[in-house]
Amino acid sequence: MLRAFWAELKRDLLLSFRRRGDLLNPLLFFVMVVTLFPLGVSPAADFLAKLAPGVLWVSALLAALLSLDSLFKSDYEDGTLEQSLLSSESNYMMAMARALAHWLTTGLPLALLAPLLALMLFLPSEAVPVLVLTLLLGTPTLSFVGAIASALTVGLNKGGVLISLLVIPLYIPVLIFGASAVQNATLGLPVSAHLAILGAMLIMSVVLAPFAIAASLRMSVSS
Repeated sequence: MLRAFWAELKRDLLLSFRRRGDLLNPLLFFVMVVTLFPLGVSPAADFLAKLAPGVLWVSALLAALLSLDSLFKSDYEDGTLEQSLLSSESNYMMAMARALAHWLTTGLPLALLAPLLALMLFLPSEAVPVLVLTLLLGTPTLSFVGAIASALTVGLNKGGVLISLLVIPLYIPVLIFGASAVQNATLGLPVSAHLAILGAMLIMSVVLAPFAIAASLRMSVSS
C-alpha cells in the first residue's frame, strides 16, 4: 500500500511539473488579487493591516479552488482513472496521494509565498508566522475537501462552477478560523484555540476524505 501511495504521488507530482501553466496559475492569481487590492480600496497602511488577514486567506482559498477542476480530468478522459479504480491497489491510498499532490503543488507554494504578500499589506511582523502556520494547517483541508467535489464532477464537461458551489460552503469554517487566528495575532490575543480547530479539521479531512474521494470516483466513472 505504501509503495502504491508513493508511486501515485510521484506520478502526480511529475505530471504537475510538466503542466507548468496549471502549476503557476494559482500562484499568479494569488499574487494578482493581493497586489491589486490596495489599488482598488486604499493604500493606507493602517487600513490594509486590518484587512490583510481576510484578504490573504480569501485569495489563497480562491487560488486553491482554481486547479480543482483538472485534478482528475485528464486521467478520466484517457481511461487511466478507470484502470486505477479497477486495479488491485488501494483506492484509498490513490485518493490520498492525489489530494496530497494537489496540496504540494498548490497549497504549500501559497503558504510559502504568503509572507511576502503579507508585508505588502503591512501585516504586523508578529502575525506573519501565524499566517504561515494557519495556511499550512488549512490549505491541506482545502485540497482534501475540494478533491471530493472534483471527484463528484469529473464526468461533467464544465464542472468548475459546480465544484465552487459544492466546496465554498465547506471552506467557510477553515476561512473563518484561519483569518481569525491571524487577526488575533495582530491584536496580541491567543491563537491556540483557532490553531487547534484547524488541526482537528486537517486530521479529519486526511483520515475521512480519501474514502469519500474514492467512492465519488467510482460513482462518477460507473455512471
